Amino acid sequence: MDIRFGQLTQFIYSHHLFTGVRQAVGMLLPVVVLGGLFGLYAMGLVATFGALCVAIIDQPGPHRHRMNEMLLATLLGTLTVTVTGLASGHEWLIWVAIIGQSFFFSMLTVFGLRGGLIGFACLLLMTITMHTPLTPAQVWPHVLASLGGGLFYVAFSLGLGWLMGLRQERQALSTALFATADYVAARADLYDSTLDLDESYRRLILRQARMTDEHQAARDMILRMVQTRTRGAAPGHPARVRLWNIFIDMIAILDTMVATSTDYTLLRRALHDADVLLFARDALGKLSNDLRRIALAVARNRPALHRTSVKAELRAIEFEIDQLRQQDYARREPEVYALLIQVLRRLRNATRIVERLYEHTQARGAIQPIGGARLQQSLTRFLSRQSFRLGLLRSHLRLNSPHFRYALRVSLAVTLGLMVSSFWLSGSHLIEHGYWIILTIVVIMKPGFAMTRQRNAWRLSGTLLGCVVTVILMKLGIGNSWLLLALVVSCIMGNSLLLLNYMLSSAFNTVFVLLGFHFMAPGSLMVIGERALDTLIGCVIALLCSYVLPWWESRHMGGLVRAATRANRHYLEAGMLYVDRLQAIHSTAGESGLPVSMVVPESAGQGLAAEQEAGTSSGEGGQNEAEEARINMQLARKNVHIAFGNYAEAFYRMMNEPRSKQHHVPELNNMLIQHHVLASQISAIIARLATLDSVPPTVLQTLLWLDRMLGEKGAVPAQPEALSDLPPELDDLRYSLKQMVRAAQMIRQESAVLREAEGD
Repeated sequence: MDIRFGQLTQFIYSHHLFTGVRQAVGMLLPVVVLGGLFGLYAMGLVATFGALCVAIIDQPGPHRHRMNEMLLATLLGTLTVTVTGLASGHEWLIWVAIIGQSFFFSMLTVFGLRGGLIGFACLLLMTITMHTPLTPAQVWPHVLASLGGGLFYVAFSLGLGWLMGLRQERQALSTALFATADYVAARADLYDSTLDLDESYRRLILRQARMTDEHQAARDMILRMVQTRTRGAAPGHPARVRLWNIFIDMIAILDTMVATSTDYTLLRRALHDADVLLFARDALGKLSNDLRRIALAVARNRPALHRTSVKAELRAIEFEIDQLRQQDYARREPEVYALLIQVLRRLRNATRIVERLYEHTQARGAIQPIGGARLQQSLTRFLSRQSFRLGLLRSHLRLNSPHFRYALRVSLAVTLGLMVSSFWLSGSHLIEHGYWIILTIVVIMKPGFAMTRQRNAWRLSGTLLGCVVTVILMKLGIGNSWLLLALVVSCIMGNSLLLLNYMLSSAFNTVFVLLGFHFMAPGSLMVIGERALDTLIGCVIALLCSYVLPWWESRHMGGLVRAATRANRHYLEAGMLYVDRLQAIHSTAGESGLPVSMVVPESAGQGLAAEQEAGTSSGEGGQNEAEEARINMQLARKNVHIAFGNYAEAFYRMMNEPRSKQHHVPELNNMLIQHHVLASQISAIIARLATLDSVPPTVLQTLLWLDRMLGEKGAVPAQPEALSDLPPELDDLRYSLKQMVRAAQMIRQESAVLREAEGD
């Protein structure tokens, strides 16, 4: 399949296009109905702006949460229109209203992504409302029209969601599967000795961070919709069960891929460009393509039929390993040989899971959910939570808060924009709509310096491109019907590409706005040049203000490192608790020998500790405790992925900042890699220990030492005993433990450097 054609097909069936169409239709319907049927074009345009504010919040997600967020945006947007409209007729009062709202709505970033979107939507509505001064008599009809547009969009979006709930679930799952396929493809590059290993590892970490976000989005959608009734799909409907099973096996792919960390440097040095590495690369490449086909099939609600076989690659790897064994390679290079065995096992497991995914897409009729109803109920704890507490907002009203600094920067930039606009408006009529400067500032400025600078270039390029396209459309002399079609297409594409290509999204949005001005004031091309000049001024102001009280990423890298370390430690403890519960079920004495202080994680709760001390780990109670421990382990693993993703994204954002603001880069990069290694080996060792009747004493001592290394400050704990007494059948266990010990030592060493720099 041609790559470009595949990407186009992926976009057509993605939630990005579906969301863009939903937003465009919901936004344009008010002006079409009020203007086309009743001739109230001005009122319809105001209602469209109210709908636009809510459409920004309308991102893929469960109905109930989207409804709450959109209603909150409607309420705040109505207050914004009221305040801005009442102040618009007073020269100095409008300054106070604009600057004050810029500060307040920028502070909403303390509530995370959703809070930031609500704040941005209100700022956008504020900027549009300040475009034309309103008399007191005009304000209230304006407010009611904006409120009506917002409420209409809420009803429209929720109604469409009820009608097409399954489609949204499929699209969210499809996006997560595509991200998983990209991650598997990145792992394939690690086996290619012709590619730079550091660059390949960087791509792998970035794709893993993106995959974690997409998996959480799919998890929120699938798990929350399991018990939700939508049109044609009641709870327990076969289509929903099929999506559930695909989701579970998608997570299993992730578990298989990260269940162990391969020492690719060792493999490349020992085997260089040997055929066995090329076979592993090709096998992963085929599995990645299979996942893309499955993702597309899920989005289209069709069975995935075309399958690529990796049997030839697996047999070739088996043959190469057998040849090495006959050459006594296992004795000469035991670690390399053990790594190859791990690679083969991982590829076999991944192949079986991909085959199950194909079967899930083809299943019809009554099917059973993987894990049963109890597992579905337990996994609701994996859902992301969002709360809006005013106390959190007050706690960040301090200069050392990045959100407070961001709000101050936005307020300063908006003030400068108002000053420039006033100068131009009073000095000449070259710039008649200075509000576009404020709009550019609001759109571009982000809490992070790197993102602001990046968006600055994208916004300017996109606006200029949009202006050129609009001029060409005007000069072609095509009729208004074609221009109206171009306006609708621009609105859809501007919304659809917002998360995929910001520059093109800006270009389409510019065309949409300029064509809107054309329909309100036909024949005027002057506004196109004004928009380009306004954008340039806004970009310059945003760039200059981004250096005022900046919050450099290096300032909180230490906290992200500690969060990743805590997450790995809790994962280790939760995994050992699961191993303890599992082994206790099969133990005649009901004891596994693991101390309570080791196996009970801090986040597991006091109930589990009390149960362990009481020894209640047999029969049905023991099975329930093992299941509960497994859920806690999976939750800890999810938290590891999230903490690692936050760390990786912040690190690479720091690398886009000025070089003088990039501190401790070697240490942070090394710890990033070691945390990845540690989490992978924890997954591998838990899975291996779960197959044993008991934990070998030296393994237990090493795990206790690792727990102290990750949790204690001060003196380094005594080195654990050597692992040489482990039998040959546990060579894979010995390799994993060695990597974990090395990773923990490096993390502790580099963490000490960071603490010393921070003055701890």
